[in-house]
Amino acid sequence: MNPIKSLFNSRKFLLLLLDTILSGVVLFAGWYVAPEMLDRIIAVIALVQPLFVAVIVGIAVEDAAQKFNS
Repeated sequence: MNPIKSLFNSRKFLLLLLDTILSGVVLFAGWYVAPEMLDRIIAVIALVQPLFVAVIVGIAVEDAAQKFNS
């Protein structure tokens, strides 16, 4: 199988990509948004990022358990 295609089929990679895009949007929003609003946006992203990490770890554990039981 093509490694690039399998990479884009990976749920962990897609979540990482989404988190990176959201962080990039925050970076660029900082140039155009009032500082008060930017602090709120950063706070929301800071609250959401641990959820991304938890889901990625959960998927990794699930994948490891599936490989161990196979």
